[in-house]
Amino acid sequence: MKVRIAKFIADSGIASRRNAEDLILKGAVAVNGETITTPVFFVDDNDKITINGKNVVKRQETELYAFHKPINVMTTARDPQGRKTVYDCLPEEYKNLKYVGRLDYKTTGLLLLTNDGDLAKKITQPSNHIPRVYIATVNKINLAGLEKAKKGTTVDGISYRPMKINVINDHDLRVEVTEGKKNEVRIVLRACGCPVRKLHRISFGIIELGNLSVGKIRKISQKTIDALIKSL
Repeated sequence: MKVRIAKFIADSGIASRRNAEDLILKGAVAVNGETITTPVFFVDDNDKITINGKNVVKRQETELYAFHKPINVMTTARDPQGRKTVYDCLPEEYKNLKYVGRLDYKTTGLLLLTNDGDLAKKITQPSNHIPRVYIATVNKINLAGLEKAKKGTTVDGISYRPMKINVINDHDLRVEVTEGKKNEVRIVLRACGCPVRKLHRISFGIIELGNLSVGKIRKISQKTIDALIKSL
C-alpha cells in the first residue's frame, strides 16, 4: 500500500512528518534516484528512498508477546551449565525475540518477549515504576516481617523499595514490586521471615498472564502495546 513520502520517513523514525516535509522542500529527499520537491508524493516498500544520499529503512513494527515460562528454565540465550533455556521452549519463529527482564530458574509465569530492544529497556527501567505482580507460596507467614517489606527494607547492604503485599491464605501472598532487582521477592521475603517455596508471576504492567498454558506464547495487541508505551 502506498503512503505519503513524509509518513514513510516519519515511520522510519528519522524525522517527524513536518521535518520530513521540510527536507523534501529543500531537495534532500530522492525516490529511486530522482529528487522530489513536493510532499504530495506516494511510495511503498518497493521504492528506494534516500535523504542526502543515505537510505531510509522503514522501522520494524514493534511486536510484544506473553510467554508462560515453565519451572527449571533459564531466562538466557545460553547457559554455561547446559540447563534448559526459554529459547529451547520457543518455536523457531520466536527465537529471535528479546526477553524483557528475567525470571529466575525456579520462578514460573509471565515473561515478556519483544523484537524491540529499546522498548525492553524502557519497560524494565526502575524509574518507570512498572508493577510486576507475583503469587508467592511461603513456608510460613510472618506478619511483622511483612510490614518491614511493605515499608521498604535493606538486605545485605542493598535497599529494596516498598512492596505491596496481600495475604491470600496461610501460605500464599500476592506481592507487587516496581523495581525488578535480581531475585528481589525471594531475597526480601526470606529476610522478613517468609522464605519462598514457589514464585509465579501473573502480570507485568497492564499485561496479564491470564489462562495462557505453560510453555505457550501469545501475541499482545497493538492497542495494548500503545497503552503500555503511553504509561512509561
